[in-house]
Amino acid sequence: MKNKVKFGTSGIRGLVSDMTDKVCYAYTLAFLDYLRSINAIHAGHTVGIGGDLRSSTPRIMNAVAAAVIDAGYQPVNCGLLPTPALTLYGISQSIPTIMVTGSHIPDDRNGIKFNKPEGEVLKQDEQGILAQDPMLNNALFNDQSLFKEDYLPAFNPLAEQQYITRYLDFFPENALAGLRLGVYQHSSVARDLLPTILSGLGAEVLPLGRADHFISVDTEAIREEDILLARQWSEQYALDCIISTDGDADRPLVSDEHGEWLRGDVAGILVAQFLQLDAVATPVSSNSAVEKSASFAQVLRTRIGSPYVISAMQSISDAKKIGGYEANGGFLLNTSVSLGAKQLAALPTRDAVIVPLCILLAAQKAKLSIAALLKTLPERYTFSDRIKDFATELSQSVLAKIQTGQLSDDAAVFSNLFSGQLEPAVSFNFTDGVRVTLANDEIVHLRGSGNAPELRCYTEAGSYVRAQALNELCIQQMHRWKVTYA
Repeated sequence: MKNKVKFGTSGIRGLVSDMTDKVCYAYTLAFLDYLRSINAIHAGHTVGIGGDLRSSTPRIMNAVAAAVIDAGYQPVNCGLLPTPALTLYGISQSIPTIMVTGSHIPDDRNGIKFNKPEGEVLKQDEQGILAQDPMLNNALFNDQSLFKEDYLPAFNPLAEQQYITRYLDFFPENALAGLRLGVYQHSSVARDLLPTILSGLGAEVLPLGRADHFISVDTEAIREEDILLARQWSEQYALDCIISTDGDADRPLVSDEHGEWLRGDVAGILVAQFLQLDAVATPVSSNSAVEKSASFAQVLRTRIGSPYVISAMQSISDAKKIGGYEANGGFLLNTSVSLGAKQLAALPTRDAVIVPLCILLAAQKAKLSIAALLKTLPERYTFSDRIKDFATELSQSVLAKIQTGQLSDDAAVFSNLFSGQLEPAVSFNFTDGVRVTLANDEIVHLRGSGNAPELRCYTEAGSYVRAQALNELCIQQMHRWKVTYA
């Protein structure tokens, strides 16, 4: 049977029905075999395992643990916790870790993220994993399912405790005193951890919207009901900010005092400014205010996906304080940073919790509300949306029509695809998909999703209303493509 579970922008993803015990066991075994081949793991080593709140996660964690044991290692059950908390634990213990999560995608899908002892696997590591050919021990299986359900040992709370302590120790005591903060809990794996950190720093915390089933929260394509809920809660409870995350808490949602969610790529700029970074890496889809702000000596643009941001950060050799962020809001710290006499250790993986903490403290330091703090950045606004069930092959075909390699031809094809409804194209960036700068300095960026059959559209303009209108126009045309070119 053909394996339908593949590597996406970060880790493997697939339908739960395809992520059988046997498939998850095999991928884990291949990962461990790869680590052995590069001398990153040795006999008797421990391997940390964690997961999110999806209904399928406990079963997959058990399959992962079975592979760890069968390979001769010891699984550590770090429980249900944020992906960055598990990664931090692995880095501090110099051990590999494996996170079972589908991040923001629906509950009928799941995934596995693999971390080496120093952090996330990168694209070259993915190829090394796929090159392995693990021999499955069929004695463990009844067809695609494991015979046993208890390969995972008892819960070890150290990883979660270490992550909480990371922020309580770094930020000043009572740094958030006087603030009234809402935590939109839904089914985020950080829904109890976030209030612990925020209240530990002195804030008054109101838990909101706790769910008894998994909710797919995508911080790049926020659901209309979540937009309305944030505005309602902000007014009802007089909140200074509402904070949430996606399913595995590596992507944040942060609102201003009016309940308006901040764009992740704008939030990333504010965090990088607060931490006084010298150099920043961010995907090509991020808001161009990062360059226009002139806050950083170096800005590197990458393909979309944390492995590319990490590789770019690692390539910077002439800066002392280096970080990165993505349009989804996840923030990565490649070097340690200081706040007064305290230091925050590097955590080169997407993290959600650092984002609201830095933004709240930056606003306090400037004696501004979050909405006013946003206005200190250049006036550039982004909007993103997607068309679901847009076949990967179809999106590749449509985008390939534009990439002729000659600006005049590219511009003509682009104009034709949009029926002349947009300003003329003056430059193209093919780093990841097709990012087009128009004659009026507006931007349209089209790309196929790396995790699902979707075509995404990112737009940027001088006002939010215009960025949204431009995006709606593009989405309408993309719907036509789906019919025309299918």
